[in-house]
This record gives sequence, C-alpha cells and structure tokens, in this order.
Amino acid sequence: MRTDGDSWEITESVGATALGVAAMRAAETRRDDALFHDPYAERLVRATGDSGWARMLDGDFARRRAELGRAGVGNGGFLVGRTVYFDEYFAAATAAGLRQVVILAAGLDARAFRLEWPSGTVLFELDQPKVLAFKAGALTGVAPAADRREVAVDLRQDWPKILRDNGFNPSAPTAWLAEGLLRYLPADALDRLFDNIDGLSATGSRIALNSGQVRSRRSEYERVARAKLLADIGIQLDLDGLWYDEAGRSDPAEWFGGRGWTVSSTSLAEVLSAHGRPTSADESADIDRHTLLTAIRG
Repeated sequence: MRTDGDSWEITESVGATALGVAAMRAAETRRDDALFHDPYAERLVRATGDSGWARMLDGDFARRRAELGRAGVGNGGFLVGRTVYFDEYFAAATAAGLRQVVILAAGLDARAFRLEWPSGTVLFELDQPKVLAFKAGALTGVAPAADRREVAVDLRQDWPKILRDNGFNPSAPTAWLAEGLLRYLPADALDRLFDNIDGLSATGSRIALNSGQVRSRRSEYERVARAKLLADIGIQLDLDGLWYDEAGRSDPAEWFGGRGWTVSSTSLAEVLSAHGRPTSADESADIDRHTLLTAIRG
C-alpha cells in the first residue's frame, strides 16, 4: 500500500516496476524482429543479484503465462509500443532543434546511453536517490551519449528548484518525458507536476506521456493469477496496490490543451500496427485503455 513520502529500493514497490519494464526491454531486444534495441536492459536487471528477476529474464514468467493461455501481447505489447513511441518522440524533438531533455521518474530508462543525441544535448534524469544510485552502479563504465545529469529528488517534493540548481535552463525549449508515471502519483501531486512543467516550459517545449485508466480492467481472478505467477518465480509485487485512485485526476489532454499546448494522441495498437506488429482483437482490448500523448507549447 502506498503512503505519502514513501521510498523504495529498486526491488521493492514502484522500484520493482522499473525492473519489470527493463526486463521487457531485454526480452524485446533479443527478438529477431525487435522494434528497438536496449543493450543495457538485461545488465540493469541482473545487477540486482535477485534470483526472481533472473528467472524473469530467462523466460520463466512468460512460459508460465503461456501455459495458462495468456501468451498474447498483453502487458508486453503495451510496454513495447510505449517504448517505440517515446523513442520516436525524442528523435522528432531533437530533429526540431531541442537540446534540453528532462526524463521524470527515470527509473531504469537507458535512453541517455542507447539513443543518438546531437552534440550539446543536456539530459536530466529525475528519480529517487536509491534508484539513481542503483543505476549508476549497474552501468559503471558506460558513457552516456549526452550530457547526462542525475537529479535525485522525489517528484512529490519541490523538484523544480533542484532541477534548476543542476543547470536546467527554463528559457530553453525542453523535451519532457513522463513515461509510466502518472498513475503512481495522487491527484494533487499530478496537478502540481503539470503546473510545474507548464511553468518551466519555454515556447517550443513539448511533453510526451502515457495516460489511461488507473485501475486495470483485468478481473480479480486474473490479477490474483498474475500475482501468483510472479510469486512462483520469486517476485512479490502487487501492481494494483501501487496505483492511486482515479477520483479527481486531471485528464492530461484537457489540461495541456486548455493551456494552449497543441495536443496529439494515438493508441498503442496503432503504434504496434504501424511497425508491423498488429494485435488481435483480444490483445487490443488488453491495451486500449492506454493513450500515448504528445503536447507542444506554441
């Protein structure tokens, strides 16, 4: 259960969700028809030294899902499509001349290391101190492809000041990313996050995020089955218990659109189909509660 001001190790609570995303990116990278390559994802997961996460990487969870008839795109397709969309978002942002990047709740995101960044790009990664410390240790000796700056802060705190103290320039257009973040913030913190982004964004800035239903559409049976599959390989994780209630939450498209940003959105199924990985009707139903959104400040 979440509490105000809670923190976590990388294998706990919200930290464990970052490991899950990295494990998916490692699995996608191994595919012959991979839609992206993240050469650091497996390294980050194995750096935990945790046998459960090693079994996740080695395919135990996927095999058990398949045995239960849940071998479809499901959550994996959601994370693959999300990764592709945000990779392309950054390519478009840098092509448009943006050289300041902020990744909110960066977790185990390795884009600073694996993407091509134009000379002069400054990339800020914000997350809790323990998460950033783990990533730094796991990627010792790996040089980022941009001027990467770690900003150790909880996004429920006064992070704009700490961001500016680390060299952020509010007069320069910024490419913001809030990937997999919104449902882990309570409604009031979500509004503050949007207010702060708006206040720090010069003309030409843009933000990309994913939004959708906070609570899963999965039945109680499926949620229990998922938790049991994870527990069977040694991972204790109750995803639904990490998310805040939907009541009172701002709609990102309405929020940014109402403040003069130009908003565009697409579905995960559309992204996957455009990259040659169409989804079945059942698979689409599993991911269509999520929307991918980009907003640009004119």
